[in-house]
Amino acid sequence: MLTLNCSETTSALDYNILNTSIQDTFAAIDRFEWQAIEELRVMRNNGYYSDAGYASFEDYCEKELTKHGGYRRVRDLLSAKKVVDTLPESLKDKITKPSQTRSLLRLVKTPDKLEQAVAIASQEKPFPTAADFAKAVQQVAPTAKRTTKSENPKMQLRNSVAVSSLSHPRYGDSGVIEASAPNNYQQIVTFSDGERLLVNNSDLADLNAAIVSESSERTYPKEYTEAIAAIEERHKHELERLSQELRIGLQAEVSATAEAQVQEQIQSLQQLYKQQREQNIQLQQRLEEMESLRQLETENQQLRQRIQDLENAVEQRPSQQWGNTMTQQATKALNKQVKQALEKTIDLRSLAVEPPKENAQECLRLMGMALKNLASAMNNTQALEAAAIILGSDPTPSAIAYRAEQLEMLPQAVSDIRVVLAKPGRTWQEFCSVAQEYEVIKSDYWAELTTQETELINVLQNASSQPRTIGVGSIVAHADPYRTLYVERGEVVEDLGEELVVAWDHWRNQSKKTDRYFRDELRFWQPE
Repeated sequence: MLTLNCSETTSALDYNILNTSIQDTFAAIDRFEWQAIEELRVMRNNGYYSDAGYASFEDYCEKELTKHGGYRRVRDLLSAKKVVDTLPESLKDKITKPSQTRSLLRLVKTPDKLEQAVAIASQEKPFPTAADFAKAVQQVAPTAKRTTKSENPKMQLRNSVAVSSLSHPRYGDSGVIEASAPNNYQQIVTFSDGERLLVNNSDLADLNAAIVSESSERTYPKEYTEAIAAIEERHKHELERLSQELRIGLQAEVSATAEAQVQEQIQSLQQLYKQQREQNIQLQQRLEEMESLRQLETENQQLRQRIQDLENAVEQRPSQQWGNTMTQQATKALNKQVKQALEKTIDLRSLAVEPPKENAQECLRLMGMALKNLASAMNNTQALEAAAIILGSDPTPSAIAYRAEQLEMLPQAVSDIRVVLAKPGRTWQEFCSVAQEYEVIKSDYWAELTTQETELINVLQNASSQPRTIGVGSIVAHADPYRTLYVERGEVVEDLGEELVVAWDHWRNQSKKTDRYFRDELRFWQPE
């Protein structure tokens, strides 16, 4: 396109250059207008206006495109695109700008007549004007003109008018008034291309000065005025009564909600108190068990000390003083200590057959270690066998020690596994990464887990063996990282086959709550 400076004169320009620039300018205007129509269709069909907080496409047009004609002009442009899309390819190039399609719009529902009208208009000119299309439309589908009473005091029918408002999309077009106006401040105008519009009196210039604008206030007879005033008074009292009932109902609802919340809190506190009491009982039992184990360990230490004292006494005295002359008193004392140790060993073996209900593995581990120490100190095979039965290992010191080390890991293993199971959105892979660390004591920690926890582990394992498919009930987000919905959370509420209907959480307070997407446009939602 050619840009002219104020200092230049027309004579200084070459005709061909100026004519080419003019042609390019008009072609660019038409091209950008069609481009704007296509962009408007994308904005409307994909609902991008909602990303900016607009409730509807019309609201977006009225707010953002006011200086370009607002929703009225956008509606005309989209209608023009609808006309062009209805035509076959051979006739689409006959329409060069959207304003030529106003008269053709009423033939969109009859494509054969639309095609016939465009063909008729193209016979005389290669690029018909809006008037040519309007004339062809009248030939294909003539409109019947209605006759109205000329006694209407508000206007003179068949009066010639022109649109004088710059903001009106039909600015500069002229037409005639052929029908009675529906009110005192608007007229029904039929334009030369056959389109009929309801136009405000303020937007019209009456060529014959025959439009009479009357007051928009309606007047009624006296008896009607009194009746209307009485009705308004009754409505006023009725509204006050309904308002009072609404306030009372809201107060009652608020009171009921508050009472329900208080009851729920009381129940929660009672449940918490009950749980704390049960935990205190369990802790008391644990303390008693630990105290008994501590006493047993003390007795074992005393036995080991007694044996050490006897061994020291033997080493300190000459062998000739001892010989086979160990006193009966020392023999009886030693036999008494061994007998008591063996009796306690037998009691501990009975515990292995029926272990205590609470903290069984920990109690048995401590008892097994005590028996192992006793067997090592006194070289007693009976105590060693009892320790092996309690710990579930071979009756050798090394096997018992290895088993005791495994059982020491049991409380930590159960704790780590329960932490994973309590996490929201836990997976089978997360459980396996923790469970592999305690694979050697799998049977032990499995016995410590509750039935609900073992069932949850089985559910995670079954879910990991099946491929995940987005369907009804899936929590999803948009798969395109450049869309605002990429970080939003939605739920699939309907499966339409190739497409899915998603209800977005952040659209709950908007008029549009759901939208349709192809399955590959969505992904499973992952919390941040």
